[in-house]
Amino acid sequence: MARNKYDVDESLETQFDVNQLKRLFHYIKPYRKKMIFVVIIMLTASALSMLNPRLLMVVMDDYIPHNNIGGIVRMSLLFLAIVLVIVVTLKIKIKLMAQIGQDIIHQIRKDLFVHLQELPFSYYDERPHGKIQVRVVNYVNNISDLLSNGIINTITDLFSLIFIILFMLMINVRLTLVCLCGIPVMVAFLITIKKKQRKAWQKLSNKSSNLNAYIAESMNGIRVTQSFVREETNADIFNKLSDNYRVAWLDAVHYNFMLSPLVDNISTITTSIIYVLGISWLVDGFYGVTIGTLVAFASYIGRFWAPITNIASFYNSLLTAISYLERIFETIDEPVDVKDAQGAIEMPPIHGDVEFRNVNFSYEEGNPILRDISFQVKQGESYAIVGPTGAGKTTIINLLSRFYNLDSGQILIDGIDINTVTIKSLRSQMGVMLQDSFIFSGTIMDNIRYGNMTATDEEVVEAAKTVWAHEFIMQMENGYETQVNERGNRLSAGQRQLISFARALLADPKILILDEATSSIDTETEIALQEGLNRLLKNRTSFIIAHRLSTIKNATCIMYVDKGEIIEKGSHDVLIRYGGEYRELYMSQYRFLLEQ
Repeated sequence: MARNKYDVDESLETQFDVNQLKRLFHYIKPYRKKMIFVVIIMLTASALSMLNPRLLMVVMDDYIPHNNIGGIVRMSLLFLAIVLVIVVTLKIKIKLMAQIGQDIIHQIRKDLFVHLQELPFSYYDERPHGKIQVRVVNYVNNISDLLSNGIINTITDLFSLIFIILFMLMINVRLTLVCLCGIPVMVAFLITIKKKQRKAWQKLSNKSSNLNAYIAESMNGIRVTQSFVREETNADIFNKLSDNYRVAWLDAVHYNFMLSPLVDNISTITTSIIYVLGISWLVDGFYGVTIGTLVAFASYIGRFWAPITNIASFYNSLLTAISYLERIFETIDEPVDVKDAQGAIEMPPIHGDVEFRNVNFSYEEGNPILRDISFQVKQGESYAIVGPTGAGKTTIINLLSRFYNLDSGQILIDGIDINTVTIKSLRSQMGVMLQDSFIFSGTIMDNIRYGNMTATDEEVVEAAKTVWAHEFIMQMENGYETQVNERGNRLSAGQRQLISFARALLADPKILILDEATSSIDTETEIALQEGLNRLLKNRTSFIIAHRLSTIKNATCIMYVDKGEIIEKGSHDVLIRYGGEYRELYMSQYRFLLEQ
């Protein structure tokens, strides 16, 4: 659970796994025909561009000395044609690769998000949401350039380098060998810094993740921050995390920036040697060196180091992208612990009989939350679950919805083990209303219809009227079409709960779960809402968690849970006569109300 903090780094991969790149190429595979086409046209353009120095050598050695104006004009027109071809092919390449790159990014982000939707609650319990969000947005974006340009450019540069070397060999073998002497030095340098460079980028991804986690946490808790005047303290924490990111970034790019000066130095040294040797051979008449040879070779030298620089930059980008790919694929590979069993069947239409049979559960091994829980609920009955905080009340209903896997035991609905049916067919027939009623950004109409996307406007309004939400909705500026922000910040806690009630009623579930569903509703509204609640609970099996015991007096059965065990069970009147924990809890609330 230590990773559920913004200041805790995630573990790093010690060895590079080539399978990460193989998986990336799996996303590239559907676009291979388009990419091959782009490679062909770029290689064609590259090959044509290699002709220019050769043509220039012919002009300087043959046409100019012999005053061949016609030949010079023809060569000029050929130069122009080559430039036009290069411009057109470059435009095609940019357009196609931008489209391909974004399509691949879209697919990776889609797979990532879809998988996140399937992961169990335990995954989100253990991680700050900011660390999850940064993978879907920032990390995926950071590999965009690699896919849009890097791969194709590198393939093109490799072939361009081959073309250049061939043309250089055709001009002068000895000068070409001198030029190639710098490559082993650069390769040795890359191998030397590879491991440090990769660790530096992994560390940067961690610091980026930590920073995003704290920003998300701070934004979500801004009301608490301002209420307790924590602005300066939070700013200090942010500055520390931001500084950690800055230091990590400088360390990572330090290795990237080392490569360009190295290439420049090697290029300068080899070029100087070539000029010294070339001029001396020209003066002495050795090895067939002419002025045209030197001019053409000088042009090829510039072209020779350009693709090498680009390939080295791609290598840097690849190491950077790998540090993000590790995190992306790590998330996609996160096991879905709560999933359909092999051969799972569709849950038949639920009647509502529920049985817990010797259920044991723990969030962490060795720390049991529920111990040997057993009870039966008949169709249409309402079961209330009460007890102290942390007793395991919410855990019971979470297990009924299959949000977690059992350690042992069985939960049956209509005699069918819920582990043997598909999760979708199970949850689609259940309704859950939580204490923290989540409101999505959009209209009030959309938020209520979330319970049943096929419901008509009239059905939405009727549901709102039933739970006494219609009146306050109509008092808002645009009624049901009023826009509400994420988490419903424009609404009071009670209004959010009423909307959630309407959403649950519209879903028409066979089993209804209410977890502190009226905790934020004032007593007057709750009394008026009772009729709607009775309608909502009618002919449904329901589970109600409530600290306000006056709301559950009419429940078929009340279970008092403490330390993961059912201590008492029975109707309100039976438990009051019994004189146990429930009676003590009820009387303490009753005395408190009298004192008010």
